[in-house]
Amino acid sequence: MKRIALLGSTGSIGTQTLDVLARFPDRLRCVALAAGRNVELLVQQVKQHRPELVSVGSAEDAVRVRDAVGDPQLRVISGPEGLLEVARCPADLVIGALVGSVGLEPVVEALRAGNDVALANKEVLVTAGQLVLQEARRSGAELRPLDSEHVAIAQCLAGHPASAVARIWLTASGGPFRGASAAEIEAATPEQALAHPNWDMGPKITIDSATLMNKAFEVIEARWLFDLPPERIGVIVHPESIVHSLVEYTDGSWLAQLGAPDMRIPIAYALGMPERLPLPDLAPLDLIALGALHFEAPDPERFPALRLVSRVLEAGGTAPAVLNAANEVAVQAFLDGALSFTGIARLAEEVLDTEPVTPGLALDEVREADRRARETALARVAEQSR
Repeated sequence: MKRIALLGSTGSIGTQTLDVLARFPDRLRCVALAAGRNVELLVQQVKQHRPELVSVGSAEDAVRVRDAVGDPQLRVISGPEGLLEVARCPADLVIGALVGSVGLEPVVEALRAGNDVALANKEVLVTAGQLVLQEARRSGAELRPLDSEHVAIAQCLAGHPASAVARIWLTASGGPFRGASAAEIEAATPEQALAHPNWDMGPKITIDSATLMNKAFEVIEARWLFDLPPERIGVIVHPESIVHSLVEYTDGSWLAQLGAPDMRIPIAYALGMPERLPLPDLAPLDLIALGALHFEAPDPERFPALRLVSRVLEAGGTAPAVLNAANEVAVQAFLDGALSFTGIARLAEEVLDTEPVTPGLALDEVREADRRARETALARVAEQSR
């Protein structure tokens, strides 16, 4: 029986993870859940999965959860310390499915406790990749990917020496504006940007997919997960989202991982490693019905977020943390109607232009870079709203 602790249980990845857990009650057991403010859904999850420990955003919500569940054996805690306690609880695997830089400290805490971590929270490695890997090496805990693209790469790399790898290729759907003109992208509304053609994700990740900022973040993740220099990590647009990523080898061979665009497939792989958990009730991939798969180069002029990744990787240190913080502020401003769609990448670049870069090898240093970048980004948004 594998004991699973889940950070971010009420989000898109969290709910799909629990769906997979429910299919294998004899092999996977949920021992701890952490969520934010969605108390009603959290209560349903607790009643179904019966964890030993639950964390929620506020003390008031903790009382609501405790009263609604009515189990005197259940421990309910709250706030930032609650996230950390879930992260370090005795578990065979901690799922990092929080959204944003709030996920960094819980993941570090899990690794320090010696818990293996499956990571869907892009911002953790974006903001502090070197620091996170140092913690994993220090404790001996395993850090494995949970994003579909990085799970695909891990499968394509299995059994092959690093010296044989020429390049890895992350696929991008292109989002809802893949074929849109620059003028149409400039005028894009939140409703249009949230209409992803293939994937069902939360609002922040969906907007990042529309700007291709998520692909910039995935390049940074891949740099740390697979220990490859940026020049050996490429991005290719694949609108069908069937090929989840590819590895190009030095002998001219390419390996690709294919599957339906359903996050439960990579989640099941991460949960079951080294075994594969069967998912027979999911719709099978029908390549004959698809008929063709398409690939094209991304356009950095219409999607400038991809240009920023090279800049922050070259700068190193806290530069990726600054990019992430500015992007989080910009995405929320766009959703609130205070910033245009193309203003997201522009704001992120403006903040990068102003914030100093430090080595970023300590949590306090990363926190300070994040705080300063958010303040600068919020001030820029306020100026533009006047």
